Amino acid sequence: MNTSTRYQVHIKSDGQLYIDNEPQVVPDGVDPSRVVIQVLRIEAAGSGMPVLVQVQDERSNSRFDMQVMPDGSTQAAGPQLATAQPVAGGQNAPLFERLAAAQAAGRAHDFDTAIAAADDILQQLTAEQGDTAPATLEAAQFRADLAYLSGEYALATASWTWLALASFDRLGPGKRRTQVAAQNAAQAWMQLSPQEARPLASDLVNMLLEVAAPERTATMRAQIAERLGQVNN
Repeated sequence: MNTSTRYQVHIKSDGQLYIDNEPQVVPDGVDPSRVVIQVLRIEAAGSGMPVLVQVQDERSNSRFDMQVMPDGSTQAAGPQLATAQPVAGGQNAPLFERLAAAQAAGRAHDFDTAIAAADDILQQLTAEQGDTAPATLEAAQFRADLAYLSGEYALATASWTWLALASFDRLGPGKRRTQVAAQNAAQAWMQLSPQEARPLASDLVNMLLEVAAPERTATMRAQIAERLGQVNN
């Protein structure tokens, strides 16, 4: 059977999930494979065609192909996946479906729909798991991305500033996720109008000093200081 789309799925040894190199939210206690099925089921249903999935699962050191059907069932794309089964919806299924729909809306630049859904998901995860739980942080990153892409640069700056500090507290120094969040915060800040940029500068600079050795953010902080000087003149 022909497939309309091919996806690369990577499940890391610690359970982190990436679909086509994009990180996905995996709620605590939920197997990443369930998230894969729920996300790609939406893609298959949208086209009316099965999608081919190439999976690398570091937890079992395995690689295999499968097809995700529009009804959410799976079929083997080769002899290695004879045990694949449909994934039944459970108490987490609505969250998966909402997340998949939000991501699809974001890719289509339907930011009103994506933002409303992402806000609901983030609120739910914060209430259920706490504001620094791994799944909540993933959802917050998705929301920060949407803020940047939709031109909400003040929200993007504040969100990525907080995410950098939260990642630093949770993961410790020197982690790439913290560095990326810090860089994203600075990039978003640079897009702000002078009136919006000034009140966010102090928190941004303090974050940069906290999450990395001063020499590592010196260039970034110099650019911020230069822009502040232009704003104040």
